[in-house]
Amino acid sequence: MAKKENVIVVERELIEKNGKSFYTYFIKGSIRGKDVKIAVTPPDFGGYTVLDIVFGNEMKAELVAVPYELKDASGNVVSGNSFLVRSVDENGEIYECKIKPFKASDKSLLKMLMR
Repeated sequence: MAKKENVIVVERELIEKNGKSFYTYFIKGSIRGKDVKIAVTPPDFGGYTVLDIVFGNEMKAELVAVPYELKDASGNVVSGNSFLVRSVDENGEIYECKIKPFKASDKSLLKMLMR
């Protein structure tokens, strides 16, 4: 992961649980000198199939922050980022899947990492 180059990657690793193998997805980084591992997940269970397609045979793909701004019912502007993971194949075809932090603590860590 190279934050200085403004490239953050989502990694995956194969784990086994209850006799089944599956991938977990995460972002590694360093915040104030502390190494962190931020768990991310697709927005729904079917997203794991999409993530398998996005990653293909690779174990890393690029994290993309998509800024948003909207007004709530009282007219206050709420802004932030939604996230997706992106890869490009040898033909230039782009593959993407929305992701989100797994827990509230992962959301906090990702926000700190994005600064």
